[in-house]
Amino acid sequence: MKVDLHGNATTTPRLREYIQQSSKGERALAKELGLSRDTVRRWKKKETTEDGSHVPENLQTTLDPATEAVLVELRQLALLPLDDLLALGREFLKPDLSRSALERCLQRNDVSNLQELKAQELGEDTQPTKKTFKDYEVGFVHVDIKYLPQLPEESQRRYLYVAIDRASRWVYYEIRADRKKRSARAFIANLLEAAPFHVTHILTDNDGAFTDRLNRPTGEPSGNHPVDQLCATQGIAHRLIPPRHPQTNGMVERFNGRITEVLAAVHLRNREELEATLTHYRRLYNHHLPQKALNGQAPVDFLKSKYQEKPELFNRPVRKLPRPDR
Repeated sequence: MKVDLHGNATTTPRLREYIQQSSKGERALAKELGLSRDTVRRWKKKETTEDGSHVPENLQTTLDPATEAVLVELRQLALLPLDDLLALGREFLKPDLSRSALERCLQRNDVSNLQELKAQELGEDTQPTKKTFKDYEVGFVHVDIKYLPQLPEESQRRYLYVAIDRASRWVYYEIRADRKKRSARAFIANLLEAAPFHVTHILTDNDGAFTDRLNRPTGEPSGNHPVDQLCATQGIAHRLIPPRHPQTNGMVERFNGRITEVLAAVHLRNREELEATLTHYRRLYNHHLPQKALNGQAPVDFLKSKYQEKPELFNRPVRKLPRPDR
């Protein structure tokens, strides 16, 4: 049986039990066991042989109870990663919130392990084995389309076209009214202009906005789809995920989940506020949110270092924008 003892403990659970059950006096026990009388007296009075907690009753924290409660609630409801929760906390609750203070807050409230929280939400006992992508240089971009929440002033839902670079996690997205071929082609054309690096590969699902693969008896794209034609003229390899295997495009799917969490954490009254929130978050994410996959760097920081190493992968120098005003 594993026993957790304090680092400076002078007694063991068995010795403590002996002290509690002995009929000898404190002085005799102290002499017999080579302990101080205070130690013997303390364990004589206790009913347990286990060490008590050494955490102070009144913890010194920079967070007031209300702010801490909001952060814990956001963590549990939205399942936000630490860095995203930190960004929201700084923007809307406490501008000088430090990462270490937030991490201690989550640990105090037993919500520090995000994987466990997600497993509890899904009713799972274990997490699936994670598969890693083959390493690619910058320029391998995952693309997907996400539904946006329909606002009261809108007669129909709009769509968010999302692209994320596999190596750097740099993202680009646009709001569009439909998910048709011309919209998909226009989005990718704008992506190529916005990306500071040369796009070499694009990975999409088999949605009709991206391919005619599923409409052909051979199961292979014709090459006549507007997206395929654009990729061909730009020298880009257009790859498609296997049918019924959305996990292949899981990187952009996970980012779409982040967008859902961000929008759920903000009360949106109109289209302008929705668009402003998305624009603000894209800038914050690309330029200022550290990513665990990038060893704590923001995507633009990673791109800047990669530009110094391999400038031939880029079409222009990478520029880091200042943190947006609150």
